[in-house]
Amino acid sequence: KYAENMYYFSELALTLNAPENGTAPTDSRRRPDQRLMESGRWDEANAEKQRLEEKQRLSRKRREAEAARASEDGTPCDPYKPLWFERKKDPVTQELAHVYRGGYWESKEKQDWSLCPDIF
Repeated sequence: KYAENMYYFSELALTLNAPENGTAPTDSRRRPDQRLMESGRWDEANAEKQRLEEKQRLSRKRREAEAARASEDGTPCDPYKPLWFERKKDPVTQELAHVYRGGYWESKEKQDWSLCPDIF
């Protein structure tokens, strides 16, 4: 009922992106461009998406520049690593997969998101 007003998404699809209190500041449901789009503010959403993409590009350029400097200096440089996942070989498929390494639920319980980068 009223599917045309909800972009013809199923009820499940609509609830998957529903905001939830207490999640990490990096949770994709907090994307400001998405929130604006869901409010029907298309022009603002598009401008916000462009801002976020440029912020991501600048962050990546900084990481690449740091890695290049470290390589030139011969100093160790830690590449970007996800906070709560690590790449490991799946024992069954032998393919690389991201495996949860812990920490998220503890951070959520404490509401300590100090390790999270500012991505939005």
